[in-house]
Amino acid sequence: MTLDAITLSVIQAALQQTCDEMDLTFSRAAFSPVIAEANDRSDGIYSAVDGALIAQGSQGLPVFVGVMQHSTRTIIEMISDGRVLPPEQGDIYIVNDPYLGGTHLMDVRFAMPVWRAGKIFCWLSNTGHWPDIGGAVPGGFSASATAVEQEGLRLPPVKLFKKGMMDPEIYAIICSNIRVADQRIGDIRAQAAALHVGQDRLFAILDRYGDETVVEAIAELRRRAAEQMRAHISALPDGTYSSKAFVDSDGVVDAPLTIALSVEKAGSTLTFDFSGSSAPCAGPMNSVLATTLSSVYLAMRHIFPDVPISAGAFEPLDIKRLEGTFLDAHYPRPVSGCAAEVSQRIAEAVFAALVQAAPDKVTAAPAGSSGNFALGGNDPARGRDYVMYQISGGGYGGNSSHDGLSNGCSTIGISKSPPVEIMEQAYPVLYRQYALREGSGGAGKQRGGFGLAYEIELLRGEARASFVMDHGRFGPQGALGGKDGAVNTVTVFRNGQPHVPPHLSKEQDIPLKAGDRVSVGTPGGGGYGDPLERDPELVLRDVGLGYYTREQAAEMFGVVIGDGGIDAAKTERLRRG
Repeated sequence: MTLDAITLSVIQAALQQTCDEMDLTFSRAAFSPVIAEANDRSDGIYSAVDGALIAQGSQGLPVFVGVMQHSTRTIIEMISDGRVLPPEQGDIYIVNDPYLGGTHLMDVRFAMPVWRAGKIFCWLSNTGHWPDIGGAVPGGFSASATAVEQEGLRLPPVKLFKKGMMDPEIYAIICSNIRVADQRIGDIRAQAAALHVGQDRLFAILDRYGDETVVEAIAELRRRAAEQMRAHISALPDGTYSSKAFVDSDGVVDAPLTIALSVEKAGSTLTFDFSGSSAPCAGPMNSVLATTLSSVYLAMRHIFPDVPISAGAFEPLDIKRLEGTFLDAHYPRPVSGCAAEVSQRIAEAVFAALVQAAPDKVTAAPAGSSGNFALGGNDPARGRDYVMYQISGGGYGGNSSHDGLSNGCSTIGISKSPPVEIMEQAYPVLYRQYALREGSGGAGKQRGGFGLAYEIELLRGEARASFVMDHGRFGPQGALGGKDGAVNTVTVFRNGQPHVPPHLSKEQDIPLKAGDRVSVGTPGGGGYGDPLERDPELVLRDVGLGYYTREQAAEMFGVVIGDGGIDAAKTERLRRG
């Protein structure tokens, strides 16, 4: 059978729409603001043979592209060799084990086989960030964990739903090991509902076009994605491009971790060599293999966004030499910072290398931190415990033709900060500030975007605050002469006295009482190109909008602004040096 172009295009769009509807169902039905409002989740369709990615929702986190492919493949392999019970119709597996194709423990994955004529046609899988999974601190972000057990409950693949019914014993085990367990049922039901919606939509596609036609379309879409990625790579100049990116610290040892990357472009293949990166670390900034691979994949998605999401897009990417580095974590290394922080440093290293080969397609470094802030305590007015999880955006890097986006989502996803109004309704907090962080964008011909400045006050009760962020020591890298963006800052005001974490943006279990405040400034994006080549009129506009002061305009861009506007003569002298 030969597919015509129209049928192929319609099936591709239908598969994509199926995943998008799963994403929407998950968010709309979930209880937790981090899923319902921030959209920290993803849904996809995967091969029954090897778990290869067929399609993923456009509104899901890109970092889960490779992760769910890896975890689905692992489940298939474990079923095949008898380590996991074989599936029956209506079964849904739950897993969050980082070392079995995961991220950190809070990212909980469901996987459900879709049956046709008594055989598994494909797998549907999704991931949702649960606000708490147990462990040493509320929210799971233990900044000084030295073993994964300190980070929370670790689940191998087990059947949470059997023949369509939730297993009460497995559910009881989960609830007995996490905080605010009574709220998890809403997220669990939403996560399962999303898979069932996906199955219904998939059945409609199969019934309309026939199983064989859809199978042929899936194979052709994978082939074309690989072909398109190879075509993009072939257009790059052959050569080897090197870069480095740095993690502030691992939260335990106050010393930077290095990601050393060499990218070799030869023909239609890119080879990513991470040898020379730091060894496995004591704290939670290790990255498991699936997350590291997915970080490279998502970086390439940023560079070539027109390539359809499919396992084929990854085929021309050869990733090697992770063994013996903190980018290939094994049990019992702690990993809570891998998906949210280390993944973004990996992507930054890819950007810094490939901007040399494709300066018109690659940006300077974005903020590169999810801004993980967890607050857990008891609300005396409501008589119940809570775990609040705050993520935040930052500036994107400038590029060859545009300034960077301000307060954009993290590099790894589409997650956004939950609305302030929702957070204040759900938790005993008051947002005293929520604004662009002026001056944080790195200087360049195209400047970086601006980060976010926010301050939260605890209104009542007592709580414990934990942070696993990054870019507090090194700002996001500028590109091709551009300057770095501003670093991340965290200040906790207890009894009116400021406290800065020793690891700058990592610390756990800080006790707070009513009236105490947390102030955060997220990073700005890196600048692109020589700042002295920036159009002075654009600098004047930015000063007029309050983005930079006159002093910053002179210091960062060499533009002198007086009461009457740009002083052309002084600007020319300053720029000449």
